[in-house]
Amino acid sequence: VMGMHPKVPELVQTSNNNSTVVCERKAERVKLRLGTLTRSSSDSRVEVAKDQIASVAVMSGAELGHGNQYPGWEPNPSSAILETVRTQYKKLFGDDPTVAAIHAGLECGIIGNRIGEPMDMVSFGPTIRGAHSPDERVYIASVGKSYKLLCAVLGVLAAG
Repeated sequence: VMGMHPKVPELVQTSNNNSTVVCERKAERVKLRLGTLTRSSSDSRVEVAKDQIASVAVMSGAELGHGNQYPGWEPNPSSAILETVRTQYKKLFGDDPTVAAIHAGLECGIIGNRIGEPMDMVSFGPTIRGAHSPDERVYIASVGKSYKLLCAVLGVLAAG
């Protein structure tokens, strides 16, 4: 973790993962090759973090590579689409949804980056446990719930 979000308590804003570390012996020297993946909700913070890591790599004589990354996506607690999702969720299921910002690469960052800012976006879906692991699983009942919510939200948006 390289930094916490200034406006969302307990949310990591910027982090770095050393994805590959390779040491090669060449004659009497050891060459270090390091691969990293830097994430942040702020694209400018990603660049600052990459510059900091690159400076350390240069000073230590290491070779550095940065992996592919998702564009940043800043949380917007006053989002109009978020309010629509909250309202429809409550109507459908009788209780308030759990709303949280997470520190992960999401497709919304890619879509928002390509379409341009500002874009009002939310991300929701079924309950998944053990994501990106051999233990990954989806709770089937939550798929139907997500579909009902999606249809309700699209209905509100289509009605204008």
